[in-house]
Amino acid sequence: MVRAVWRGAVIAESEDTLVVEGNHYFPRDSVKDEFLVPSSHHSECGWKGTAHYYSLDVDGERNQDAAWYYPLTTPEAEKIRGRVAFWRGVTVGD
Repeated sequence: MVRAVWRGAVIAESEDTLVVEGNHYFPRDSVKDEFLVPSSHHSECGWKGTAHYYSLDVDGERNQDAAWYYPLTTPEAEKIRGRVAFWRGVTVGD
């Protein structure tokens, strides 16, 4: 079981993550909605497409743009479409 943890809260956990470029991409339904705050931030990846972001909120502490996902992808990145990955201090591991 792979978990994404920030400030002691388990943000996501799944046995079905995909690792791309060293990042675990979690199925969207394995990520706990109560910690996600939509963000207007976007970034571009030449081979995956446009990344959209969530910030995390745990007990009133905000981690801005700490999760990202690709609602649409290039054909090469289809397997991560809609999956969520983490960074900015979020610990991911088993």
